[in-house]
Amino acid sequence: MCVHLSCRTQGQFMSSAPLGTLADSFMTLTFIALLCLGVCWGPWHQVQAEVPPKPSIWADPGPGVRQGSPVTIWCEGSLEADGYILFKERSSEPLAVSIPQASSNKTGFLIQSMSSKNAGLYQCEYTTEDTVSERSEPLLLVLTGYHSKPSLSAHPSPMVASGRRVSLLCSSQSTWDTFHLLKEGGAEPPRQRKSEWKSYATRWWQAVFPVGPVSSSHGGTYRCYGSNSSDPNVWSQPSDRLHLEVIGVYREPSLSAQPGPLLLPGDNLTLQCHLKPGFDKFALTKDEMPTQPQRLHGQHSPDFPLGPVNLTHRGRYRCYSGHNLSYAWSAPSAPLDILIAAFLSPGNYRKPSLSAQPGPSVPWGAKVTLQCRSEVRADTFHLHREGSLDPPQHLRLQDMAAPSQANFTISPVTRGRNETYRCYSSLSSSPFQLSQPSDPLEIVVSDSNTQDYTVGNLIRLGVSGFILVVLGVLLCEAWHSWRRPHDAARS
Repeated sequence: MCVHLSCRTQGQFMSSAPLGTLADSFMTLTFIALLCLGVCWGPWHQVQAEVPPKPSIWADPGPGVRQGSPVTIWCEGSLEADGYILFKERSSEPLAVSIPQASSNKTGFLIQSMSSKNAGLYQCEYTTEDTVSERSEPLLLVLTGYHSKPSLSAHPSPMVASGRRVSLLCSSQSTWDTFHLLKEGGAEPPRQRKSEWKSYATRWWQAVFPVGPVSSSHGGTYRCYGSNSSDPNVWSQPSDRLHLEVIGVYREPSLSAQPGPLLLPGDNLTLQCHLKPGFDKFALTKDEMPTQPQRLHGQHSPDFPLGPVNLTHRGRYRCYSGHNLSYAWSAPSAPLDILIAAFLSPGNYRKPSLSAQPGPSVPWGAKVTLQCRSEVRADTFHLHREGSLDPPQHLRLQDMAAPSQANFTISPVTRGRNETYRCYSSLSSSPFQLSQPSDPLEIVVSDSNTQDYTVGNLIRLGVSGFILVVLGVLLCEAWHSWRRPHDAARS
């Protein structure tokens, strides 16, 4: 006999048919009566029927609800379910019941206005024609919005390489004895840790939540809350959102610059992220000095127009690729340095000079030395071939005393094509800001075969001249030999 069973509802809950108006619905009352009978009859009848698997339960928009805000507790079971039952604090008495809509495997229980009496643990189960399922895992519904919000940060960075570890730190000056970490949209329950002193000087409390080894499933949006054990279901306001980005899930793309990585102020610059098809989200990062925590801001296009450029655009860039609605990203591209050629410092208008040794005319295949000389302090020199998308060559000197000079050895390889070079100087303390360019120097590449023919012709002419001289000497000697007998006979 089930003499201790009572089936009742609380007016704060609504389903597809509001429970406060059940008296107006004969079918709903009939269902509740049969449901109560089913709960009593279930234990005996389940001896012959297999117990269905337990349903899942979650809160929308989330388990942390502000005072007076609505929230829906969802219970998802089976398409064969003919009714869902909601329990609170592991009670044996139903708190609310709901009939699912046709062809639906879930139902929702609406709390129209959240208050402290609605906070607590919830579970649900569902009934089929002749059985009752197991109860779901407990869902903790808490009241939030009391007292100031804590802060949430990631160390060493919210951008985490796949397989690495990261610590999420929740801290506050309020004397919360417990902190809670919640991932938005996640099925896992909130994590909680006891708070500890962060600093006696600043009187901050904190809790450290280790995460990892990180996989793509750890990516997402996190918040943290504070509470006291005296009222564990009443939490503080939520912290600001922290977005955890997981990098290295996919293969890295490549990054290029148009018209090139070396620009003058005012030039238009576009950075392009290149990768195989199938990705629909792209992000660009710039290394800052000092390094600041970064976030990957995705866009649909692989092109990042940045120009017209100024000195703020100089620096080291990387790009990433990913998929929409995901916090998983590729590994970063190889770094691309964007160099801006301007004056090294206010009032410093002297540009370096560029010369060629032994001269600007070079036989094809031969090497030439280009000398870049600066009359002002510099410890790094850069040589760039105009029209090239490749980064300039650079040489670092040990001494930055003026004047200074760097020698670049190049080997022109394009027969019959001239190349124009410029050089720049810079200081290692500001590696992405270069001096103004030197005057252009054109290297004329000549055909070595033409020079070979010229040398051959000169040799042949020399040999021919030598032969002619020898023949002349022989003829002269022969003529003198012929004249001597005749002269003797006459005398």
